[in-house]
Amino acid sequence: MAVQLGPRLRDTRGRMLRDLRISVTDRCNFRCVYCMPKEVFGRDHDFLPHAMLLSFEEIVRVARAGVAHGVHKLRLTGGEPLLRRDIETLIAMLAELRTPEGERLDIALTTNGSALAHKAQALRDAGLNRVTVSLDSLDDVTFRAMNDIDFPLQRVLDGIRAAEEAGFDAIKVNTVVKRGANEDDVLGIAERFRGTGVTVRFIEFMDVGTTNGWNLDQVVSSAEIVERIDAAHPLEPLQPAYPGETATRWRYRDGAGEIGAISSVTAPFCGDCTRARISADGKLFTCLFASRGHDLRALLRGGCSDAELEAALAQIWGARDDRYSELRSADTPAERIEMSYIGG
Repeated sequence: MAVQLGPRLRDTRGRMLRDLRISVTDRCNFRCVYCMPKEVFGRDHDFLPHAMLLSFEEIVRVARAGVAHGVHKLRLTGGEPLLRRDIETLIAMLAELRTPEGERLDIALTTNGSALAHKAQALRDAGLNRVTVSLDSLDDVTFRAMNDIDFPLQRVLDGIRAAEEAGFDAIKVNTVVKRGANEDDVLGIAERFRGTGVTVRFIEFMDVGTTNGWNLDQVVSSAEIVERIDAAHPLEPLQPAYPGETATRWRYRDGAGEIGAISSVTAPFCGDCTRARISADGKLFTCLFASRGHDLRALLRGGCSDAELEAALAQIWGARDDRYSELRSADTPAERIEMSYIGG
């Protein structure tokens, strides 16, 4: 197969590489049942030693290689990325990168919000553009049960307030909806952030990895979620903000903002997926539901040049044929990488 180099890199289905999601740690202080259940990730769980994590300099090299091929959006994930010491330094380093056209990158971060109240201003000052906070309930008892470490809701709400005060370009709240756990919180969460400028995105409970006990019966469809909110606050559809956007967008008819719905189970969006993911130890995954990755850390620590790194990235993306959510069936891989390892 001929590999297409340059900023218009495409995979076998014509999908461009535009978004790079980089996990900076596999550790998290929460034990959310749909991501890092305590039964699997207990006190004796072996997380990656620091020496196995990509260094900040290595992360920047990978990001630069992606930018050379058309990446314009970076998202830092985990685990919980704010557990990575001096994360602000990494953000400042990434903020120095420019596209081939000389434009700044869009740098975002997804967090559980536990440390955001203390970190928000420093993150913004370092060059972070956008922040997304995971928030699955506004009921303190339910929230504590879902994070499974008895972490109080108010501290996450304080983090969102700190982010608002820090003046990020955009603040989003991600809510994973799981039937039997928090589906009754949907309307309350939508109403809490109506008119605030914070966009809530409701996410269908996904079968990422093999440890979260996923069952189709526990999926609350985006259609049901939108219907619940629309019944109380009429909505109208919006066009995607950019090609490959994961969420369908809905605007409140009274002008009080918008919500998003991510429907990877009931309405897959593989056809225009532009995202690649880098694990904390430097493996490149071309699908959230992959069973294996490509080891970039070995290249980096083996002395590869930037040109060789770019060529490797082009080769991997050029051969990509992933469309797991469109093919979800008994024939799909039984073993899949865990979300806490690959990032969301």
